[in-house]
Amino acid sequence: MIYDFSMSIKVFITINDPRWEKHKIDFDKIVDTAIRATGANGDGEVSIILTNDSEIQELNKKYRGKDAPTNVLSFETGDSELLGDIFISFDTVMRELPNDFIAHASHMVVHGVLHLLGHDHINDSDADKMESLESKILKKLGIGDPYKTEIRGKYYLPVLTFLCGVIASLGFAPFYLWPATLIGIGGAYAIISTRKKSYLLPFAFGAGYAVANFWWVLNSIYVVPELAAQFAIWTAPGVIGIALFGGIVFALPFLLTKWTGVNNWYRPIIFAAAWTFVLWLREWLLTGFPWNPIANITMPWPALSNSMALWGALGLTFIIIGLIAACTNPKKYKWSFALFVPLLIIGIGYGHYNIHAINKLPAPESPIIRIIQPAAGQSFKINREAVDEAVRQLVELSRTGDGNPDIIIWPETAYPILIPFDMDGNVLVDFAPARELNATVIAGVNTVRVPESRNIRDAQFYNSMIVADATGTINHIYHKSHLVPFGEYGPLGGLVPTPGEMSRGDGPEVININDFTFSPAICYEIIFSDSLVPRGARPNMIINITNDTWFGRTPGPYQHLDMTRRHAIESGVPVIRANYSGISAFVAADGTIISSLPIGVAGTLDGTVGASRITPYRIIGRNWMMAIILLLSIAVYRFGRPKKD
Repeated sequence: MIYDFSMSIKVFITINDPRWEKHKIDFDKIVDTAIRATGANGDGEVSIILTNDSEIQELNKKYRGKDAPTNVLSFETGDSELLGDIFISFDTVMRELPNDFIAHASHMVVHGVLHLLGHDHINDSDADKMESLESKILKKLGIGDPYKTEIRGKYYLPVLTFLCGVIASLGFAPFYLWPATLIGIGGAYAIISTRKKSYLLPFAFGAGYAVANFWWVLNSIYVVPELAAQFAIWTAPGVIGIALFGGIVFALPFLLTKWTGVNNWYRPIIFAAAWTFVLWLREWLLTGFPWNPIANITMPWPALSNSMALWGALGLTFIIIGLIAACTNPKKYKWSFALFVPLLIIGIGYGHYNIHAINKLPAPESPIIRIIQPAAGQSFKINREAVDEAVRQLVELSRTGDGNPDIIIWPETAYPILIPFDMDGNVLVDFAPARELNATVIAGVNTVRVPESRNIRDAQFYNSMIVADATGTINHIYHKSHLVPFGEYGPLGGLVPTPGEMSRGDGPEVININDFTFSPAICYEIIFSDSLVPRGARPNMIINITNDTWFGRTPGPYQHLDMTRRHAIESGVPVIRANYSGISAFVAADGTIISSLPIGVAGTLDGTVGASRITPYRIIGRNWMMAIILLLSIAVYRFGRPKKD
């Protein structure tokens, strides 16, 4: 409530600490200016007590429940004449701004008067209004804007939050410096949450986080000299584009939290929900790129990472982000701890159970599977003159190893010859390598749907996986449905040139090979939560073929493997991963790497398929988990919101 007065204000000063006496401050003018700036002409009394940390701490503890000193306390009476008392601590004011003590003390008087007149800063919206009014009053008094000085004067803050974003990226593979992620996100949260008017700081964090997380995608420009000559000019724009787009995306959790106006004990819950919501959005934007959910920093701890079998990467990310934010102010956010700590403990408990349950299940009668990792250079791989040699090497490599496998898996686009099929889906050629190897071969190929007109301009090209039996007959073709933006299609209408324009497949399915079933995944399709196994299906395995040659020994291939392990945990289905350059691996349903081939090593890997189980997360699904988190956050916001007196 704002009071309306008609006469002059009376200010009574009480000095409880003699150090105030040597500082000449015109309290009458400050109070009068503050009241008039609200649109009222004052007639009433204000009492200002100039004290110290000792006295103000006692008052803060008694009346606010906070056992710590503060700069100013206001006690409004609700009376239109006796407005109330303002206590100001010399020690805290001097400590906060020793070089401009009088200006800061004047600011505290203005702040206290506005509280007496009914203004508050419980939420961000009210705080913005109150701070704007304070700045206006101080300007009339010839004092600079304290909030402008705080935000823009400290020019290093955007740099600091940018570095927080860079540091936060170090928790993922291959570094696994998880404390860096906690410090980076926690530091950015602490800085941004106390500076309500700055939109640059969240963007700076997002830009640093995005560039540090995704710079390696630009390595693909330089793998093949012919492509480098054409696309190298896009390197700098690529970095800038990652920074700009990532800056916006990863600033959203901070901005959404600010938009809610929350500034109390449940702010970490709202922030964690906002971060998780943005992760969920990343499943869809530009066909999606939900790379590196925060949950992936837990991969070195199986019990914790296996909590994703209960609530997925979305739920575990929600818990971790909430705990990070709560740790920035444990006293203020203690009730947020009361939510996140039990969830963390429940998750670890279920993670232990999930590992035990999978290891206890009997393994199915599995075919012997051989993964082929050619590890040839990308230039050789796309050399049209070396097609016959490339096929010969693949066949010879497939023959190495002990015994005869039942299924041989070649990686993404390993077979260098285009496979045609007609408009009805009938394959027009046989797959000779399967006949030569006398085994079922699952291979990554490029396919083309031949139009009835036979005009190449009407043809549709696909990134595909074929299943060919020992006679060479191709019994099934799966087409990739999640295409890579800027690599396999142009999301901006051709504004940025792309190496290929591929067509999309129809989405997830289950393929049967002699009563042994699998869900196919090509390349980064494995990174999409709850997207490979059709609802109600129970495949024995997921087969993921990929080609990380484009990214060399950067963090990309290591993080891609962790995305595969995450999907195995969430779905409860083991994954067989054939990577052209490495890392190829057999991954158990609890995310354990059973065996693997390192990057850059040509070879084969034989193994069988382990047990699988239906996890709670697979039943709940990605969208329902997000709905649960949002409903929880809305409930906390609705019922935990403080009421104004």
